[in-house]
Amino acid sequence: MSNNSLRKNPGFASATEVARLAGVSRSAVSRTFTPGRSVSEDTRRKVLAAAEALNYHVNHLARGLSREESRPVCILGGNLSFPWQASLLDHLTRRLHHAGRAVMVINTDDDEASAREALQQTLNYRSTATIVLSGKPPASLIELCLQSGQQVIAINRMGQFPSADNIDIDYSSTMKEALDHLMAAQCRRLAIVSSSARSPSMITRETRFLTAAAEASAGVTLIRPGSASYQTGVLAARELLNLPSPPDGVFCVTDLIACGFIDAARHEFGLRIPEDIRVIGFDDIDQASWLGYQLTTFAQPLAEMAEAACEMLLAADAEKPASRVFRATLVKRGTTGPAGYGAA
Repeated sequence: MSNNSLRKNPGFASATEVARLAGVSRSAVSRTFTPGRSVSEDTRRKVLAAAEALNYHVNHLARGLSREESRPVCILGGNLSFPWQASLLDHLTRRLHHAGRAVMVINTDDDEASAREALQQTLNYRSTATIVLSGKPPASLIELCLQSGQQVIAINRMGQFPSADNIDIDYSSTMKEALDHLMAAQCRRLAIVSSSARSPSMITRETRFLTAAAEASAGVTLIRPGSASYQTGVLAARELLNLPSPPDGVFCVTDLIACGFIDAARHEFGLRIPEDIRVIGFDDIDQASWLGYQLTTFAQPLAEMAEAACEMLLAADAEKPASRVFRATLVKRGTTGPAGYGAA
Protein backbone atom coordinates (compact mmCIF):
# COMPACT_ATOMS: atom_id res chain seq x y z
CA MET A 1 0.00 0.00 0.00
CA SER A 2 1.46 3.41 -0.93
CA ASN A 3 1.88 6.22 1.56
CA ASN A 4 -0.58 8.37 -0.38
CA SER A 5 -3.31 5.73 -0.12
CA LEU A 6 -3.02 5.90 3.68
CA ARG A 7 -3.81 9.58 3.80
CA LYS A 8 -7.25 11.13 3.66
CA ASN A 9 -5.82 14.67 3.71
CA PRO A 10 -2.84 15.20 1.38
CA GLY A 11 -1.76 18.20 3.46
CA PHE A 12 -1.48 16.61 6.91
CA ALA A 13 -0.96 13.02 8.02
CA SER A 14 -2.68 11.81 11.17
CA ALA A 15 -1.17 9.97 14.13
CA THR A 16 -3.35 6.97 13.19
CA GLU A 17 -1.77 6.84 9.73
CA VAL A 18 1.70 7.01 11.29
CA ALA A 19 0.83 4.15 13.64
CA ARG A 20 -0.48 2.06 10.75
CA LEU A 21 2.64 2.58 8.64
CA ALA A 22 4.98 1.96 11.59
CA GLY A 23 3.07 -1.13 12.72
CA VAL A 24 2.56 0.19 16.25
CA SER A 25 -0.35 1.41 18.36
CA ARG A 26 -1.76 4.92 18.27
CA SER A 27 -0.66 5.41 21.88
CA ALA A 28 2.91 4.49 20.94
CA VAL A 29 2.93 7.38 18.46
CA SER A 30 1.64 9.72 21.16
CA ARG A 31 4.31 8.58 23.63
CA THR A 32 7.04 9.02 21.04
CA PHE A 33 6.20 12.69 20.57
CA THR A 34 5.54 13.45 24.25
CA PRO A 35 8.67 14.52 26.15
CA GLY A 36 9.38 12.32 29.16
CA ARG A 37 7.09 9.45 28.10
CA SER A 38 8.57 5.93 27.96
CA VAL A 39 8.95 4.21 24.58
CA SER A 40 11.44 1.61 23.33
CA GLU A 41 14.17 2.66 20.95
CA ASP A 42 12.89 0.23 18.30
CA THR A 43 9.39 1.71 18.49
CA ARG A 44 10.76 5.26 18.45
CA ARG A 45 12.80 4.48 15.34
CA LYS A 46 9.79 3.01 13.52
CA VAL A 47 7.51 5.91 14.47
CA LEU A 48 10.01 8.61 13.49
CA ALA A 49 10.67 6.90 10.15
CA ALA A 50 6.93 6.67 9.44
CA ALA A 51 6.39 10.29 10.51
CA GLU A 52 9.12 11.48 8.16
CA ALA A 53 7.72 9.42 5.28
CA LEU A 54 4.24 10.84 5.81
CA ASN A 55 5.40 14.39 6.66
CA TYR A 56 3.59 14.10 10.00
CA HIS A 57 3.69 16.99 12.50
CA VAL A 58 2.26 17.05 16.00
CA ASN A 59 -0.81 19.28 16.33
CA HIS A 60 0.35 21.35 19.28
CA LEU A 61 -2.74 23.56 19.03
CA ALA A 62 -5.09 20.63 19.63
CA ARG A 63 -2.88 19.29 22.40
CA GLY A 64 -2.65 22.67 24.06
CA LEU A 65 -6.35 23.42 24.39
CA SER A 66 -6.34 21.77 27.81
CA ARG A 67 -3.09 23.45 28.90
CA GLU A 68 -3.33 27.21 29.39
CA GLU A 69 0.37 27.82 28.83
CA SER A 70 0.10 26.20 25.39
CA ARG A 71 -2.93 28.11 24.17
CA PRO A 72 -2.47 30.84 21.57
CA VAL A 73 -2.09 34.51 22.44
CA CYS A 74 -4.17 37.02 20.49
CA ILE A 75 -2.76 40.41 19.45
CA LEU A 76 -5.50 42.96 18.72
CA GLY A 77 -4.49 46.10 16.86
CA GLY A 78 -5.30 48.59 14.14
CA ASN A 79 -3.27 50.48 11.55
CA LEU A 80 -0.72 47.67 11.68
CA SER A 81 0.97 48.96 8.52
CA PHE A 82 1.97 52.17 10.35
CA PRO A 83 5.69 52.05 11.23
CA TRP A 84 5.36 52.21 15.03
CA GLN A 85 2.63 49.58 15.23
CA ALA A 86 4.60 47.33 12.88
CA SER A 87 7.72 47.67 15.05
CA LEU A 88 5.82 46.88 18.25
CA LEU A 89 4.16 43.90 16.57
CA ASP A 90 7.58 42.64 15.47
CA HIS A 91 8.97 42.85 19.01
CA LEU A 92 5.93 41.17 20.52
CA THR A 93 5.76 38.27 18.08
CA ARG A 94 9.50 37.62 18.32
CA ARG A 95 9.37 37.56 22.12
CA LEU A 96 6.24 35.38 22.23
CA HIS A 97 7.66 32.91 19.72
CA HIS A 98 10.83 32.72 21.80
CA ALA A 99 8.62 31.84 24.77
CA GLY A 100 7.01 29.07 22.73
CA ARG A 101 3.63 30.76 22.43
CA ALA A 102 1.51 30.62 19.28
CA VAL A 103 0.26 34.03 18.13
CA MET A 104 -2.97 35.06 16.41
CA VAL A 105 -3.11 38.63 15.04
CA ILE A 106 -6.40 40.47 14.47
CA ASN A 107 -6.28 43.67 12.41
CA THR A 108 -9.22 45.93 13.29
CA ASP A 109 -8.75 48.25 10.29
CA ASP A 110 -11.78 46.98 8.35
CA ASP A 111 -14.73 47.45 10.69
CA GLU A 112 -15.80 46.47 14.16
CA ALA A 113 -18.14 43.72 12.96
CA SER A 114 -15.43 41.84 11.06
CA ALA A 115 -12.96 42.35 13.91
CA ARG A 116 -15.52 41.01 16.39
CA GLU A 117 -16.02 37.93 14.21
CA ALA A 118 -12.28 37.34 14.05
CA LEU A 119 -11.96 37.84 17.79
CA GLN A 120 -14.70 35.27 18.37
CA GLN A 121 -12.59 32.77 16.44
CA THR A 122 -9.71 33.29 18.86
CA LEU A 123 -12.08 32.64 21.75
CA ASN A 124 -13.18 29.43 20.02
CA TYR A 125 -9.51 28.42 19.89
CA ARG A 126 -9.36 29.10 23.65
CA SER A 127 -6.76 31.85 23.33
CA THR A 128 -5.43 32.41 26.82
CA ALA A 129 -4.81 36.14 26.57
CA THR A 130 -5.23 39.16 24.31
CA ILE A 131 -2.61 41.88 23.97
CA VAL A 132 -4.26 45.13 22.89
CA LEU A 133 -2.10 47.64 21.05
CA SER A 134 -2.60 51.38 21.38
CA GLY A 135 -4.73 53.22 18.89
CA LYS A 136 -7.65 51.87 16.95
CA PRO A 137 -9.13 48.74 18.64
CA PRO A 138 -12.53 49.87 20.02
CA ALA A 139 -13.36 49.49 23.69
CA SER A 140 -16.23 47.10 22.92
CA LEU A 141 -13.83 44.47 21.58
CA ILE A 142 -11.64 44.73 24.65
CA GLU A 143 -14.67 44.41 26.88
CA LEU A 144 -15.59 41.22 24.99
CA CYS A 145 -12.19 39.74 25.86
CA LEU A 146 -12.54 40.67 29.51
CA GLN A 147 -16.09 39.32 29.73
CA SER A 148 -14.91 36.00 28.29
CA GLY A 149 -12.50 35.60 31.20
CA GLN A 150 -9.39 36.23 29.13
CA GLN A 151 -6.34 37.92 30.49
CA VAL A 152 -6.02 41.28 28.71
CA ILE A 153 -2.75 43.20 28.47
CA ALA A 154 -3.35 46.77 27.27
CA ILE A 155 -0.45 48.75 25.79
CA ASN A 156 -0.66 52.55 25.87
CA ARG A 157 -4.36 52.53 26.76
CA MET A 158 -3.65 54.73 29.79
CA GLY A 159 -5.50 52.66 32.39
CA GLN A 160 -8.69 52.63 30.30
CA PHE A 161 -9.52 49.14 31.60
CA PRO A 162 -8.83 48.73 35.35
CA SER A 163 -9.31 44.94 35.25
CA ALA A 164 -6.65 44.55 32.54
CA ASP A 165 -2.88 44.44 32.90
CA ASN A 166 -1.45 47.74 31.66
CA ILE A 167 1.79 48.79 29.99
CA ASP A 168 2.06 52.57 29.63
CA ILE A 169 4.43 55.47 29.08
CA ASP A 170 5.05 58.18 31.69
CA TYR A 171 3.67 60.96 29.52
CA SER A 172 3.71 63.63 32.23
CA SER A 173 7.51 63.74 32.42
CA THR A 174 7.92 63.02 28.71
CA MET A 175 5.72 65.89 27.55
CA LYS A 176 7.36 68.29 30.01
CA GLU A 177 10.70 67.29 28.54
CA ALA A 178 9.39 67.96 25.02
CA LEU A 179 8.21 71.44 26.04
CA ASP A 180 11.44 72.20 27.90
CA HIS A 181 13.50 71.13 24.88
CA LEU A 182 11.64 73.49 22.55
CA MET A 183 11.83 76.39 25.00
CA ALA A 184 15.54 75.79 25.57
CA ALA A 185 15.94 76.15 21.79
CA GLN A 186 14.44 79.66 22.11
CA CYS A 187 11.05 78.70 20.65
CA ARG A 188 8.38 81.11 21.86
CA ARG A 189 5.47 80.57 19.46
CA LEU A 190 4.54 76.95 20.12
CA ALA A 191 2.08 74.63 18.43
CA ILE A 192 1.00 71.04 18.89
CA VAL A 193 -0.28 68.94 16.01
CA SER A 194 -2.53 66.22 17.42
CA SER A 195 -4.74 63.51 15.97
CA SER A 196 -8.47 63.55 15.32
CA ALA A 197 -8.50 59.78 15.98
CA ARG A 198 -8.65 60.52 19.74
CA SER A 199 -7.00 57.28 20.82
CA PRO A 200 -5.99 57.15 24.51
CA SER A 201 -2.28 57.66 23.85
CA MET A 202 -2.85 60.54 21.40
CA ILE A 203 -5.19 62.30 23.84
CA THR A 204 -2.72 61.87 26.68
CA ARG A 205 0.23 63.24 24.71
CA GLU A 206 -1.84 66.26 23.75
CA THR A 207 -3.26 67.00 27.20
CA ARG A 208 0.01 66.46 29.06
CA PHE A 209 1.89 68.76 26.67
CA LEU A 210 -0.79 71.45 27.16
CA THR A 211 -0.59 70.98 30.94
CA ALA A 212 3.19 71.41 30.90
CA ALA A 213 2.80 74.53 28.74
CA ALA A 214 0.21 76.01 31.10
CA GLU A 215 2.49 75.41 34.09
CA ALA A 216 5.27 77.22 32.24
CA SER A 217 2.91 80.05 31.21
CA ALA A 218 3.62 79.24 27.56
CA GLY A 219 0.93 79.76 24.94
CA VAL A 220 0.27 76.89 22.54
CA THR A 221 -1.76 76.64 19.34
CA LEU A 222 -3.52 73.24 19.06
CA ILE A 223 -4.82 71.74 15.82
CA ARG A 224 -6.14 68.28 14.89
CA PRO A 225 -6.44 68.25 11.08
CA GLY A 226 -6.63 64.47 10.65
CA SER A 227 -5.49 61.03 11.76
CA ALA A 228 -2.03 60.15 13.05
CA SER A 229 -0.67 60.11 9.49
CA TYR A 230 1.81 61.77 7.16
CA GLN A 231 -0.93 63.71 5.35
CA THR A 232 -2.11 65.20 8.63
CA GLY A 233 1.33 66.76 9.02
CA VAL A 234 1.07 68.29 5.54
CA LEU A 235 -2.34 69.75 6.35
CA ALA A 236 -1.07 71.07 9.68
CA ALA A 237 1.83 72.88 8.02
CA ARG A 238 -0.50 74.52 5.53
CA GLU A 239 -2.73 75.75 8.35
CA LEU A 240 -0.12 76.82 10.89
CA LEU A 241 2.43 78.35 8.53
CA ASN A 242 -0.20 80.59 6.93
CA LEU A 243 -0.99 82.22 10.29
CA PRO A 244 0.02 85.90 10.73
CA SER A 245 2.44 84.75 13.46
CA PRO A 246 3.36 81.17 12.57
CA PRO A 247 4.94 78.94 15.22
CA ASP A 248 8.67 78.58 15.59
CA GLY A 249 8.42 75.34 17.58
CA VAL A 250 6.07 72.42 16.87
CA PHE A 251 5.40 69.18 18.72
CA CYS A 252 3.73 66.46 16.61
CA VAL A 253 2.11 63.58 18.48
CA THR A 254 3.54 61.03 16.00
CA ASP A 255 6.64 60.89 13.82
CA LEU A 256 4.52 60.33 10.70
CA ILE A 257 2.76 63.64 11.34
CA ALA A 258 6.14 65.30 11.91
CA CYS A 259 7.54 63.94 8.63
CA GLY A 260 4.58 65.36 6.70
CA PHE A 261 4.94 68.70 8.48
CA ILE A 262 8.66 68.89 7.70
CA ASP A 263 8.20 68.11 4.01
CA ALA A 264 5.44 70.70 3.57
CA ALA A 265 7.39 73.33 5.52
CA ARG A 266 10.43 72.84 3.32
CA HIS A 267 8.92 72.26 -0.10
CA GLU A 268 5.77 74.42 0.02
CA PHE A 269 6.93 77.25 2.29
CA GLY A 270 10.68 77.22 1.68
CA LEU A 271 11.50 77.10 5.38
CA ARG A 272 14.76 75.85 6.84
CA ILE A 273 14.71 73.35 9.69
CA PRO A 274 15.83 74.00 12.37
CA GLU A 275 16.84 77.57 11.50
CA ASP A 276 13.29 78.84 10.81
CA ILE A 277 11.21 76.32 12.73
CA ARG A 278 11.96 73.44 15.08
CA VAL A 279 10.04 70.17 15.16
CA ILE A 280 9.73 67.29 17.63
CA GLY A 281 7.94 64.00 16.94
CA PHE A 282 7.11 60.92 18.96
CA ASP A 283 7.81 57.17 18.40
CA ASP A 284 11.32 57.16 16.84
CA ILE A 285 10.22 55.21 13.76
CA ASP A 286 12.92 54.22 11.27
CA GLN A 287 12.13 57.20 9.04
CA ALA A 288 12.98 59.60 11.89
CA SER A 289 16.69 58.84 11.47
CA TRP A 290 16.70 59.16 7.67
CA LEU A 291 18.95 61.90 6.30
CA GLY A 292 15.94 63.71 4.83
CA TYR A 293 14.40 64.15 8.31
CA GLN A 294 16.88 63.67 11.18
CA LEU A 295 13.89 64.16 13.44
CA THR A 296 14.20 64.83 17.14
CA THR A 297 11.74 62.47 18.78
CA PHE A 298 10.97 60.21 21.73
CA ALA A 299 11.76 56.49 21.58
CA GLN A 300 9.51 54.05 23.40
CA PRO A 301 11.41 51.02 24.80
CA LEU A 302 9.66 48.45 22.59
CA ALA A 303 11.87 45.50 23.55
CA GLU A 304 11.30 46.16 27.26
CA MET A 305 7.56 46.60 26.72
CA ALA A 306 7.37 43.28 24.86
CA GLU A 307 9.32 41.62 27.66
CA ALA A 308 6.90 43.08 30.22
CA ALA A 309 3.95 41.65 28.26
CA CYS A 310 5.52 38.17 28.39
CA GLU A 311 6.18 38.50 32.12
CA MET A 312 2.53 39.41 32.65
CA LEU A 313 1.48 36.32 30.69
CA LEU A 314 3.60 34.12 32.93
CA ALA A 315 2.10 35.79 36.00
CA ALA A 316 -1.48 35.43 34.78
CA ASP A 317 -2.59 33.92 38.10
CA ALA A 318 -1.67 37.06 40.04
CA GLU A 319 -4.35 38.27 42.45
CA LYS A 320 -4.68 41.72 40.87
CA PRO A 321 -3.84 43.27 37.47
CA ALA A 322 -0.25 44.31 36.92
CA SER A 323 0.89 47.72 35.74
CA ARG A 324 4.21 48.82 34.22
CA VAL A 325 5.14 52.39 33.33
CA PHE A 326 8.13 53.15 31.11
CA ARG A 327 10.00 56.33 30.19
CA ALA A 328 10.30 57.38 26.57
CA THR A 329 13.82 58.59 25.79
CA LEU A 330 14.45 61.89 24.03
CA VAL A 331 16.50 61.30 20.88
CA LYS A 332 18.06 64.62 19.81
CA ARG A 333 18.60 65.10 16.09
CA GLY A 334 18.80 67.96 13.65
CA THR A 335 15.23 69.28 13.68
CA THR A 336 15.63 71.03 17.04
CA GLY A 337 19.23 72.14 17.08
CA PRO A 338 22.27 73.17 15.08
CA ALA A 339 23.41 70.95 12.24
CA GLY A 340 25.28 67.99 13.59
CA TYR A 341 23.19 64.94 13.29
CA GLY A 342 22.81 61.78 15.31
CA ALA A 343 21.16 60.80 18.56
CA ALA A 344 22.51 62.50 21.66
